[in-house]
Formats: sequence, C-alpha cells, structure tokens
Amino acid sequence: MSEYAADSDADVHYYFAYGSNMNVARMQARVGDTRRMLAATLRHWQLYFDKASRIEGVAHANVRREEGSHVEGVLYELKHPSQIRDMDPFEGHPVEYCRQVEMIDTADGPLAAWVYVALPEKTALGRIPAREYMAHLLAGEDFLSQTYVERLRQQQCVETLNDEALLTLGISRHTSR
Repeated sequence: MSEYAADSDADVHYYFAYGSNMNVARMQARVGDTRRMLAATLRHWQLYFDKASRIEGVAHANVRREEGSHVEGVLYELKHPSQIRDMDPFEGHPVEYCRQVEMIDTADGPLAAWVYVALPEKTALGRIPAREYMAHLLAGEDFLSQTYVERLRQQQCVETLNDEALLTLGISRHTSR
C-alpha cells in the first residue's frame, strides 16, 4: 500500500509492532497509553534480523516484502494519530527506518497501520539479535501464534554482550512485561 508519506498528516490510528515494541511495557514507556492492542499479521512481508545496530554484527528486527510470507505482531490502536511521532526518535525515523502505511490483518478485518521499515542502506545479512533484544519480542507472545513464538525462540542470538553494550543498544538484561 504505502500510499502515505511518513511526514504526511495521514489520519492513521494504528501502529504495527513486529520487533521490540511487541513488549507492551516498552511501548507504553515510549508513547504512553494506547486504546487497545490486537494480534495482527502483515501479509506478504518477512521478518529479518538485518538492521544494523550500534554494535557491529548485532541486529535489530526489520521487515521486507516477500510474497507468500507473513509477519506476526501487535497492532496498537493509538489514542491520537500524532502519537506515532513520539515513536520516531526510538525508531530512528527518517535516518534508520522509514515509516509507511500498510494494510494489517486482524480478527476485526484489515486495518491501515504505520509500519517502520529499515532503509536498505542500513541492512545487511550476517547479523543476529542480542538475546535480551529477543526477550522484548517474546514479551508479545500472547499476541502471536505458538508456531511463530517457537520460530522466535529458535532464532540464533548474541549471548555475550556486557551491560555497557546493552545500554548502547537501549536494552537491559531485565525485560519488563
């Protein structure tokens, strides 16, 4: 879809989280309360851990178009459409990720939502996420299928980051839920 520019005044009330913002506590700390959260699916996209972080070789989540694939996540209904701008600094928009509108499948039907997609020049294969970062994704397991949760649990991760490196990544060893 991507019919809205990231800086437009599009009246979009939803944000689709597929990465660390699936952790409801993390999301609330970043943008405040939302109206509700729904289990959701981004069809014809695939989850990758290819977005460069501030630590060499360590990845953040990203999505790329891939016919026949899907990405599960948490769809947040924002209290105010402008709340998405509060997320921009955390996502590095517009330098690291671009923000675009895509159709997201939910039990309530398809809904237009903001999705952050890493800029191609910020991605490369051969990176993996930190174990502590993956804990944020798994904090959203109540919104995900068991198959998808298992896939996330099987993801190879960096296990050896010290507290300083984790702080550089904006995460800690203790993931609040």
